[in-house]
Amino acid sequence: MFVILGGFFLANAIIAEFMGVKLFSLERTLGWEPANLTLLGQSGLGFNLSAGVLLWPFVFVLTDVINEYFGPRGVKFLAWLTVGLISYGFVMYYFAIGLEPADFFRTMHVDALPEAERAGMSARVADLNTAYALIFGQGLWIIVGSIVAFLVAQIVDVFVFQKIKQYTGDRLLWLRATGSTLVSQLIDSFIVLFIAFYLPGKITFPNLIALGSLAYIYKFVMAVVLTPVIYLAHYWIDRYLGESVSREMRERALLQS
Repeated sequence: MFVILGGFFLANAIIAEFMGVKLFSLERTLGWEPANLTLLGQSGLGFNLSAGVLLWPFVFVLTDVINEYFGPRGVKFLAWLTVGLISYGFVMYYFAIGLEPADFFRTMHVDALPEAERAGMSARVADLNTAYALIFGQGLWIIVGSIVAFLVAQIVDVFVFQKIKQYTGDRLLWLRATGSTLVSQLIDSFIVLFIAFYLPGKITFPNLIALGSLAYIYKFVMAVVLTPVIYLAHYWIDRYLGESVSREMRERALLQS
């Protein structure tokens, strides 16, 4: 069970990290006009989010499920393993970027793609090798910011989850699961922007607060929406383990704190 849960945890975290280079408009994706909000003097704001936010909520759902049955030690092991694998992935991408491309690769364009893959694409890519480097060669500040934010958020999530469980026992699953995610995601939303964009001087402090707040609103809504998934996961796991084994694992996980 730990291997399966951990596998999904690692896969979602790593994929979210690398797909996160794309920014998308949440409103336009839903067929709405951009929100055009003003916050802290920053106008024209909308829900322009990293594509990684599509998967991060599931990572934190898995964090809470693993924490419930395997305790802080299980979550921290997976968190550090994820950081190591993400770092390894970035190193390998940089090696790949440094490879001398084939001549036809540079001038390849969408007409060379299979029809199913080029649906909705019409622009010729002037230099595909440059595009490859731009997509996968994220800046060092962004890499460090995302890794630090992930690791700190995981540690905070584990701590808050266990503290709530110490006071509530097996009751109020929604409170410890959703509550720990809301706290950890609040920290995550601002750490990544602070390290990746504020420290290098790419955004001002009001920009940091405004953008972080909008990102957190999305994460807040997703954490609440996914609360039933926590209950569904518990139902499946308890059926698989049996009541006595399930209770024993949860009690042992709580003792780790």
